[in-house]
Amino acid sequence: MSFKDQLQLLKSRGMQVDDYNAALDYLERIGYYRLSGYWYPMRRIDHAESMRKNTPVRADDFVPGSRFEDAVRLYVFDKKLRLLALDALERIEMAVRVDVAYVLGKRHPLAHERPEFLHGAFTKKTSTKEEHSGQTPHQIWLKTYDKQVLRSKELPFVKHHQEIYGGKLPIWVAIEIWDFGMLSKMFTGLKHEDQESIAHAYGAENAKAFSNWLHSLNIIRNISAHHSRLWNANIGPKSAIPRNWPGTLNNRRPFFYFCLMQHFLRHICPNSTWGDRFKDLLATGFPTAMHIALSDMGTCDNWEEWKLWQKPSP
Repeated sequence: MSFKDQLQLLKSRGMQVDDYNAALDYLERIGYYRLSGYWYPMRRIDHAESMRKNTPVRADDFVPGSRFEDAVRLYVFDKKLRLLALDALERIEMAVRVDVAYVLGKRHPLAHERPEFLHGAFTKKTSTKEEHSGQTPHQIWLKTYDKQVLRSKELPFVKHHQEIYGGKLPIWVAIEIWDFGMLSKMFTGLKHEDQESIAHAYGAENAKAFSNWLHSLNIIRNISAHHSRLWNANIGPKSAIPRNWPGTLNNRRPFFYFCLMQHFLRHICPNSTWGDRFKDLLATGFPTAMHIALSDMGTCDNWEEWKLWQKPSP
């Protein structure tokens, strides 16, 4: 369909279009399919079909009062939310990389490649999955690592170590080519005492909880990096809510993981303004449309007043 026909289709289904030329421009630049995820909550619930399938089913037409402008505003809000997530996750990734390099570097410069310096379950237990049959998690991780080294061969520091040290990157250099997923998996491969020392430094109850945090934050990172819809995404597998946190939190929704990011940042850079920017975005950037609510993101009443979101004491 032409862009004009796409817009006409939306209007025929009950979408209100206040600025025809602007709406056409958004369809041409962002695309019908991407925007459809943001006007989805505005589509009418088909009650008959929902009862038949025992699950909510959306009809093609829109609830009265649905506006194209609100869908665009929600898209812009989501874009800013993803950028905030990437900002926080970069800092978290850098800090935890250093923590992992520090504990492994004390054991051996190449501890990430040497099974004797890692957890037995990571280096001895073999996979039953067909694609990795007979391989340990460490062997699978090393294959990914070797691919990263190959992709990074033109980077000056990688070329230097290939020429001088035969391609072997000590742990404090190797971390520079890891992605968040590799970091998360290597954390599970650390010896238990190394995992616990890092986890406790960030206020996690134990190493397992911290490992789950990293895994969930990697999901948020992938959603954000691939420009996918984040604001009301279902996050899974989910991390457990810390015992001393409000029980009203929903660990299936993104807000809980933004709370985790704030928790990390208070440890990494206590004077960061990231939390203020997050609060400001939710206060001023979310569209005031009748069919969507911040609670769909997982927010709770009066969350801004929680100690987590207050400025730390000097």
